[in-house]
Amino acid sequence: MKKVLTIAGSDSGGCAGIQADIKTMGALGVFGMSAITAVTSQNTQGVTYIEELSVKSVTTQIEAIYNDLKPDAIKSGMLFSKDIILAVYETLEKHNKVPYVLDPVMVATSGARLLKEDAIEVLIEKLLPIADIVTPNIPEAELISGMKIESQKDVDEACRIIRSKGVKNVIIKGGHFENSEESVDTLYDGQNHYELASPRIVTNNTHGTGCTYSAAIASYLALGYNMLEACKYAKQYITSAIIYGAELKLGSGSGPVNHFYESVRNNNDGTISFGSCSCG
Repeated sequence: MKKVLTIAGSDSGGCAGIQADIKTMGALGVFGMSAITAVTSQNTQGVTYIEELSVKSVTTQIEAIYNDLKPDAIKSGMLFSKDIILAVYETLEKHNKVPYVLDPVMVATSGARLLKEDAIEVLIEKLLPIADIVTPNIPEAELISGMKIESQKDVDEACRIIRSKGVKNVIIKGGHFENSEESVDTLYDGQNHYELASPRIVTNNTHGTGCTYSAAIASYLALGYNMLEACKYAKQYITSAIIYGAELKLGSGSGPVNHFYESVRNNNDGTISFGSCSCG
């Protein structure tokens, strides 16, 4: 079985972070492993507290994985501080030889800041050059590129700017373009821009979408798909997970997506049926 390591924060509500990553990996048929960077107290209504783990704790978690359960792909999410970013950078520089998906988590769905202000430049300078792909949303892409993004032309230019900082591939997620009927994600590999489109879904079940998307890309890369295929299949997966998130009816705020929409479905009579997962 292929193995994927997620380096990210814990979400007590189970909607995002490590919990969303592990669910995604399980749904897509890979073995999920984790190195926790911070513990957050949160639910569907927001984040109420964040406690950063020590550099030693983060480093030894990653080292423990490499000493026994070598991953086939890695993703990182919430890293929170420059000290943790530097620790992750140094550890991956020493050990990693597999695809690395960098999700530059900066702000939660609820608006809570998940990356300290003084850590942004460190993330750009240290992690972008060692990542195979970075997966920012529009606000994150604006911070990384230093430009305002208001059109598809701007997205294409931001992709070029971000890639010039050392990362091999960039995918800018279009979910924040609310005036569009489609959600268009743009993948740039240094030569071509690929637009991955899906219908825009009006829903409150968007908590953890970024985490889930990047974890899905890492899972498909671990399974041997190339970058374009991994992003296409991940886009299909997150779109369906958002659509079926309404079935969960969890919480009173921004609810989670439905990670297991293909494997477990509720029947009208209250029983549960089990299906199978596929990648396309």
